[in-house]
Amino acid sequence: MSKATAHTRYKSKDGTIIPGVTTIIGQLDDGKSGALAGAANKLGLKGIDSRKLWGEMADIGTLAHAFIVADVKGEKADTSDYSQDMISQAENSYLSWLEWRKGKVLEPTLTETPLISEKFQYGGTLDYYGKIDNILVLNDYKTGGIYRIAYIQCCGYIQLLIENGHKVPEKIIILGLPRTLDEKFQEVTYTNFDTGIKTFLILRELYDVLKEVK
Repeated sequence: MSKATAHTRYKSKDGTIIPGVTTIIGQLDDGKSGALAGAANKLGLKGIDSRKLWGEMADIGTLAHAFIVADVKGEKADTSDYSQDMISQAENSYLSWLEWRKGKVLEPTLTETPLISEKFQYGGTLDYYGKIDNILVLNDYKTGGIYRIAYIQCCGYIQLLIENGHKVPEKIIILGLPRTLDEKFQEVTYTNFDTGIKTFLILRELYDVLKEVK
């Protein structure tokens, strides 16, 4: 996965560009804005460009995803667009993934697969949907910590699965994969999706309303 292909543009059947799950849930602050503003201020005092740093962190996350997808598919990830430091940090996340999946039987149905909702006009790309140890799961990987919106994001993916004729998974498993030593591995599991789907669809409607206001 190169930087150029990291961000998917979604279109409905008639060619209309539609928002992605990540864009839709981006409307929900979830308490991150204040934390990011504080972090940006601290970085600025140290002479560090926060936007450049966070852009690099996002690229590291993209590469970590690529390593995992390649592992699941039995392929090799393309690292040509990334610096050695980015590769090293992405490999740290990948090693956490390898440790987590050790001894597990993976039977992927969809891996890094974009889906479209014609009914609600949005798209999304799932990290992993399929069986793990004979349990049908939606598996999502995070390299920047796990926030509440990750659950809502995954429920947006579940709505996509439903609309595209796939079975509802038994659980959502979200993994927080550390890039550096000061970050910690996290695993969060959800088995109730109704509230998350309802919340996501409200955010989807809000997205259109706010576009009209602008």
